[in-house]
Amino acid sequence: MLLYNHQKTMNKVRNTMRTTLLIVCILSLGHLLYADVSLPRLFSDHMVLQRNQPINVWGWADPGEQVKVTFDGNRYKTVADVSGNWIIKMDPLSAGGPYVMEISGINELSFKDILIGDVWLCSGQSNMQWNLHQTNYQETDTTFVRDGTVRLFTVGIQWDYQPLTDVSSGSWSEMTMENIQFFSAVGYHFGKFLSQNVDVPVGLINSSLGASSIEAWMSNETLVAFDQFKPDIEPILEHGKNFQELQDDFENERADWEANYYLKGPGIEGEWYEPETDVSEWQEIQVPGYWEEYGLSDHDGAVWYRKEFDLPDNFNEDQFLIQLNQIDDYDKTWINGHLVGETYGRRSHRNYDVDAGILKAKNNVIVVRVFDIGDKGGFTTNAFWGNPILLGSWRFKKGLEIDSETFPTVTMPNASPFSSPGVLYNGNIAPLMPFGIRGVIWYQGESNEYRAHEYRELLPAMIKGWRENWGQGVFPFLIVQLANHHEVSSRPSESRWAEVREAQFMALALPNTGLACAIDIGEAMDIHPKNKEEVGKRLGISALKVAYGMDVVYSGPVVKSVEFTEDEILITFENVGSGLVNKRGAEVLQGFAVATDERYFAWGEGHIVGPDKVLITNPHDEVPVAIRYGWADNPKFADLYNSKDLPAVPFRTDSWPGLTFKAVYEHDAPRF
Repeated sequence: MLLYNHQKTMNKVRNTMRTTLLIVCILSLGHLLYADVSLPRLFSDHMVLQRNQPINVWGWADPGEQVKVTFDGNRYKTVADVSGNWIIKMDPLSAGGPYVMEISGINELSFKDILIGDVWLCSGQSNMQWNLHQTNYQETDTTFVRDGTVRLFTVGIQWDYQPLTDVSSGSWSEMTMENIQFFSAVGYHFGKFLSQNVDVPVGLINSSLGASSIEAWMSNETLVAFDQFKPDIEPILEHGKNFQELQDDFENERADWEANYYLKGPGIEGEWYEPETDVSEWQEIQVPGYWEEYGLSDHDGAVWYRKEFDLPDNFNEDQFLIQLNQIDDYDKTWINGHLVGETYGRRSHRNYDVDAGILKAKNNVIVVRVFDIGDKGGFTTNAFWGNPILLGSWRFKKGLEIDSETFPTVTMPNASPFSSPGVLYNGNIAPLMPFGIRGVIWYQGESNEYRAHEYRELLPAMIKGWRENWGQGVFPFLIVQLANHHEVSSRPSESRWAEVREAQFMALALPNTGLACAIDIGEAMDIHPKNKEEVGKRLGISALKVAYGMDVVYSGPVVKSVEFTEDEILITFENVGSGLVNKRGAEVLQGFAVATDERYFAWGEGHIVGPDKVLITNPHDEVPVAIRYGWADNPKFADLYNSKDLPAVPFRTDSWPGLTFKAVYEHDAPRF
């Protein structure tokens, strides 16, 4: 739970659900309300169009309206279908520009300063979203920035149950010293590397969201093939409604439902939301948390929460955003007797704007009526957005009590952008299709660490689903392998992060994939390592091989073969360049954990014995059967590199069940 200055909000996803629903309404219906020809936001001045393949241009118009597109001296025309949709496939072009595109129907549109080059999608969670100004890098190459051959597009995040037809916000822009600071740092460095090594314009589309799980980025059709996601996805496919349509259903029933069932009980009738309410008999409770832990294990219905707080000294007198995050199930929230917001659904995030005139320097009173319709009730724990102003001790009192078996509920949108399956794909990937792209760079996995074994199946399924739905073949897909993080591991141990890295490496079984190993550039105490320059560079090196077919060493050393004897293990690597290197310069190479049949691991000493070979001594009296390298959240030793200064990819030779072996996504009924 968080209270802070609205002007300092860093992430548009923290807007109110009400605003999101309005956006969805515009996206879903707006194109059919106007006779004018219109195009998705991806089409704007300064855009980059993908070279060497047919160029898709599409949009909306009146059914039956003729649409013409003029580009590079060629004229194309089509007719909008019965739904008002139209699409034109223009002839492929080689890299170049600038061009002008003219579109005409009833109205006329024109886009200028268009380049033909390579378009890359940058997606994932916070380490992809992390902006350049949040890193330790200061760009000094003003000539490169102002060259104009790298263009940027940031997708405004939205989410929905059904695929949307346009992104919520965004437009192409040339780079400036100012706007690069607020673009994906990994994406920026990747684009810079490509621009300096591949002589074509580069377009970068950033569509990423911090704390997001991979299943949120997968399509409904891909997810429904997995048993664990069917309870979530099958109802969505069955009702076929997006957020706005569900909200409309709710509004049609809302007045009667609230009057007859929801807005009942002593709290509503006694106006417990007023600051002057007598709370002498209210009990103490810790927030966040569930009220079942405080003697209300059998209670469904309303519980009223109340807390007094002072504004911090550095609070500016402006408009503020109060963020309560997730509440199980419904809430109505008042500050100083003024209703500031209400939300239905335990997956939905509460983000309420508060007029400055409502707040006082001291003795503000926040009251939240939490209404549970079954199972647990209260504030969902979410320390990521915790703030001392509202965390901790509150007072509470039981209000209306209901029978969860008979209480009538209503249909409404109820989803988390971070974890609800499919919603980020629908809002932020589907609207990009079929815009031409060269490939994808992907930095995600941290949010799936507790289901790392499941990630082995989810990541390849997502890649295949994106490729199939895009309809542009097996385009390159480049993956950042998780950086080292958490406390340094000095002893061999199991590791969820190592299991995620293994799952990411296993995705290389798919064609046209690459891996940028980041095992050496993380930070123990910060999940967002500052060195995004090296990540972008390593992705770029991978792209040179995978996407551009260059003969380069595009990865760190990867195990090719392992030979076990009674006393030693001989490992042969590929991708070594001119030879293997111990980065620390020591004679002994450390970081290799050796095990016998009893699955007890101990450190073995390694020595580089050839350009592509490492010999490890057996620390056991028994015959070794397995060896691991870099197998930890944050390995103490990961010093094996190739001659191109790229680190060896962590590995294990065993297939013994790890910490996440049986962990899969658990259905959390959305209670529409």
